[in-house]
Amino acid sequence: MKVTITIECDNKGKVVPTKGIEELNPKELLLYSAAYCAALTLKGILDKEQISPKRLEIEMSGTLDTQTVTTKSIYTDFNILYRIECSAITEQAKIGRAVRLTTEKYCGMLQMISRIATLTQEVAIVSTE
Repeated sequence: MKVTITIECDNKGKVVPTKGIEELNPKELLLYSAAYCAALTLKGILDKEQISPKRLEIEMSGTLDTQTVTTKSIYTDFNILYRIECSAITEQAKIGRAVRLTTEKYCGMLQMISRIATLTQEVAIVSTE
């Protein structure tokens, strides 16, 4: 079973889940926490670099070893997908570096879940220049 959570940053830089937290089951909450942590971490790095993406969306998914969610369901893998829209082509390299630092070094939740199961990463950066 595949479980997916999406988080976006609004135009004021606030992290906003696309689904209410009260609607999530515990397995989805783990994905939500990882996506939220990644969003805050990435946003902090981008702020330090003085880059304000036009759009930032993070999709966190995981595959469970059962067809339905049960108390014994275990994640077998995780995937994080970053979708970022920036203003200039020159920002793409800095954004790519910020994403790499977020995933590999600074986001504690991503570090933790990568010890539970394999974590893969996808990045889609587009510029509107």
